[in-house]
Amino acid sequence: MLPAVLAAARAGHRQVVVPRDNADEAGLVEGIEVLAAGSLGQVVAHLAGRGPLTPHERAAASPPPPGPDLADVVGQAAGRRAVEVAAAGGHHVFLTGPPGAGKTMLAERLPGLLPPLDEQAALEVTAIASIAGTLPPGAPLVTRPTFEAPHHSATMAALVGGGSGQIRPGALCRAHRGVLFLDEAPEFPRSVLDTLRQPLERGSVTIHRANGSATFPCQAQLVLAANPCPCASAAGDTACTCSPLERRRYQSRLSGPLLDRIDLRVTLPPVTRAAWLDGTGRPESTAVVARRVRLARATAAARMAGTGLSLNSQVPGRLLRDRWPVGRSSLALAERALERGALSVRGFDRVLRVAWTLADLAGATTPGPDQVAEALGMRLQRVAA
Repeated sequence: MLPAVLAAARAGHRQVVVPRDNADEAGLVEGIEVLAAGSLGQVVAHLAGRGPLTPHERAAASPPPPGPDLADVVGQAAGRRAVEVAAAGGHHVFLTGPPGAGKTMLAERLPGLLPPLDEQAALEVTAIASIAGTLPPGAPLVTRPTFEAPHHSATMAALVGGGSGQIRPGALCRAHRGVLFLDEAPEFPRSVLDTLRQPLERGSVTIHRANGSATFPCQAQLVLAANPCPCASAAGDTACTCSPLERRRYQSRLSGPLLDRIDLRVTLPPVTRAAWLDGTGRPESTAVVARRVRLARATAAARMAGTGLSLNSQVPGRLLRDRWPVGRSSLALAERALERGALSVRGFDRVLRVAWTLADLAGATTPGPDQVAEALGMRLQRVAA
């Protein structure tokens, strides 16, 4: 309904007649008078002048319920840090660790760290949900970043979009301005995962069918999660029954080009008994971390004013190096990693983007050696307790 009314407004119409249940959704478009009808008979009576329909007034929407709180995640300092950095800079994340380490909990709490959607973004997300048929009842305008978590049995059409009849947006498009979470990522068909590469880079996906084509925006943050091996032992390496060859085969199901587009790669250790039972302090809540994320995003947006960009993850590598150069002394560790082949050129640029996000979170004017070292550690997937 929302895309249809938007098209009517662009065509110059100022009044629309819609089914009563869709009236609140149609009322989201400014400058359009919405007439809500319960039957075609009412529409005929209105057109004949026998029973005019009255303009619909959209009821005030109740705020959505709060999402899961980051304070529920205990004993995973590295994972908590990763989702905070991801939210502040718009970076993609890859979390590995044994079952029970908190990978899914961290991914589910990432949308709560993102700022609420502005008016334009909310209309985009709501229009996609309207086309997909997933708009929640009683909440015609989606104001919070969405979270999509398709099962690993999802097809290419379910993940990216398609369909044999009307073209429908997939999970990637429904996660526009939000988070796409792929749990047990190595269990997805490799060909399906690789279809994500270009849409993630371009921020849109075009689906062609015999009867036409459709383009959907898909500026989503990707979160991949995986066990370290097929046996998925909750006790970690000490109880693993997999051979080194089985581990390599399992991990190689994620292609190098896809992983090269992931800025943050964090290995989560098993949660210790002390952290689970004997922890004294309550971890920081979503609200506390979200405030730091908002400040960091505001700092980045001010620095990039006039470029059309707002997030560190969006900055092209050449612009990053030419307009906001980082001192050679700060880059020494990353340059050595590039020389020995541990980093690709694309990976070097991604380390720089993450370093800028870390600097924004720390309130620094430019990344220093500490920020570059932390960004490099997240890129090279070092284990952090």
